[in-house]
Amino acid sequence: MLLPGTRAYDLPSAGNGETYRIFVHVPSTPAPKDGWPLLAIVDGNAMIGLAVETSRVQSRYPASTDVEPGVIVAVGYPTDEPYDPLRRSFDLSPPPGRTYPPFTEGGPVVRTGGAVAFQRFIEDEVLPFVDRLARIDPARRTLFGHSFGGLFALWVMFSGSAAFRRFVAASPTIYWEDGLLLDAERLYAPPGDDAPVIVHLSAGEHEGDALAPFQYGREDSQKRLEKAAEARTLRLAREMAARLDALPGVSSRFEVFGGETHMSVLAAATSRAVNVAFAIKRP
Repeated sequence: MLLPGTRAYDLPSAGNGETYRIFVHVPSTPAPKDGWPLLAIVDGNAMIGLAVETSRVQSRYPASTDVEPGVIVAVGYPTDEPYDPLRRSFDLSPPPGRTYPPFTEGGPVVRTGGAVAFQRFIEDEVLPFVDRLARIDPARRTLFGHSFGGLFALWVMFSGSAAFRRFVAASPTIYWEDGLLLDAERLYAPPGDDAPVIVHLSAGEHEGDALAPFQYGREDSQKRLEKAAEARTLRLAREMAARLDALPGVSSRFEVFGGETHMSVLAAATSRAVNVAFAIKRP
């Protein structure tokens, strides 16, 4: 691991028996009086490098970024690949879940619906593990995810989680499995205390009705347009942000990242997650 201040741990889950790779970055400076702010990220293998370097650079120039140092924990899998498609499909998707054909011919079937156990692992096992490495301010914990990870972050919020008060959902797959996330949203009741729940939703400019210019004139252009029309990522995220912002005790914002697609948006979305999680604390 070449990232300064960052270590990786393979942590078996007491709940489901699976092993996860946990990447933890702790700043080299002294901890704040109340403990460090925490940014927790799913899809950790793909996201840890972006998050650590973004945080390190931005926190060096607080007058320009309004960002201070913080602890990052990124939950991934014991692989050198950026993603484990099978495990993330299960872990990041809300119940009840379904079964889908294999990603590759002859491979295992794809299962969804494991978000309950994964949330429990993060809240009951990962957060205490990080607390033993660095003292965390429990009032300043942020959960961040992209795509399925954004779906998961929103679902955790709607579940009434007390572990996080800030949520960043980039390009969330709100439409997934007949929009079951919307059912969870309708049942959501904000905590109702003095500390607001902060939510940031976003999507790339080219996650709406139009593809990126380079995606036209290709064999898969029509298929991509049909998929975008089904996902409706821009519209559904914008509409959800507006509904959430109207709730008492919730502060919600929606942002479009110009020129970005579903995958190229990662860098911009990670920068915004760092901004949300590590905004300088003021009296």
